[in-house]
Amino acid sequence: MRNIAMVDLKAQYEKIKPEIDAAIQQVIDTTAFINGPAVKEFQAALEKYLDVKHVIPCANGTDALQISMMALGLKPGDEVIAPSFTFIATAEVIALLGLTPVLVDVDPHTFNIDPVAIRKAITQKTKAIVPVHLFGQCADMDEIMQIAGEYNLFVIEDVAQAIGAEFHLSSGKTVKAGTIGHVGCTSFFPSKNLGCYGDGGAIFTNDDKIAAKLRSVVNHGMTVRYYHDDIGVNSRLDSIQAAILKIKLKYLDTYAEARRKAADAYDAAFSANPGLKVPSRFAKSTHVFHQYTLVTTNLDRGKLQEYLAAKNIPAMIYYPVPIHLQKAYLDPRYKPGDFPVTEALSKAVISLPMHTELDEEQIAFITSSVIEFTNQ
Repeated sequence: MRNIAMVDLKAQYEKIKPEIDAAIQQVIDTTAFINGPAVKEFQAALEKYLDVKHVIPCANGTDALQISMMALGLKPGDEVIAPSFTFIATAEVIALLGLTPVLVDVDPHTFNIDPVAIRKAITQKTKAIVPVHLFGQCADMDEIMQIAGEYNLFVIEDVAQAIGAEFHLSSGKTVKAGTIGHVGCTSFFPSKNLGCYGDGGAIFTNDDKIAAKLRSVVNHGMTVRYYHDDIGVNSRLDSIQAAILKIKLKYLDTYAEARRKAADAYDAAFSANPGLKVPSRFAKSTHVFHQYTLVTTNLDRGKLQEYLAAKNIPAMIYYPVPIHLQKAYLDPRYKPGDFPVTEALSKAVISLPMHTELDEEQIAFITSSVIEFTNQ
């Protein structure tokens, strides 16, 4: 049996090595390393895949969030609603810009931001909502867009963990994650479902005016060279990473199907186990399983992780400390117990290996090992 990795990028690369190597070599041969043809080609390919008017590449997913908030004109003191159960980048950029992060609880089934909690958190200072499509499926964008419309709020979708997922709107239309709100943001960190071999990110929008502002902010505030109309940043996707991403984009749906197949096998093994709750699948969204995350019940999660590690099976805990309890984000508005779902999940979730190269032998070994522990 091959060694089990949390994400097996090497095996994935080996399957498409000739295409990747040729794409990298072409960039080197042309020496167009910054804003070269490869960037424009990938941008156009991603626009077509997402069926969105504008894709603005940038340096990473965190920049994508920050640039979006700058381009939307958010000002210090403005409140931005975000989930407490997510990676720190979501709140980090809000704080860096002098905005006020307003954290809320999540849905106990999907782990995504709870629309009921959003509505309760809105004040006269609220300007935006950042739904994070966690672990591979969409938040309830119908409800979120309804709330945003009622209160004239921007919606910035964080789709770093769910690129390629589809959302079934109440109108009957099916759209890609990240194309529903005013702006969508993603990361191309290597372990993402669509990952490059370094850092990278992108922003999506169907709004021409927002797109123009995003393109300005991402490039030092310039629309005409050396004429700076906006306060901007320097955030670029380099040509080599764009060339890699253009190749991998062709396989994204195939990768998602492989992940779903692995998730189905995990579900079948664990569904009847009283100590484990398998991931819920939101009816309005497809799931691309960036992570496969179990909720443990009456089990010692730390000992399960150690038991698996002893068998050379990696397992990760996302996220052991909610944002509202992180030292850097302590706030008198929040105290332990305020977000019971988030806090319970932080103490109970564990994620198993999930990637495109998992085979039946590996899955059988992982599932039997988890079940052995729960039967002790």
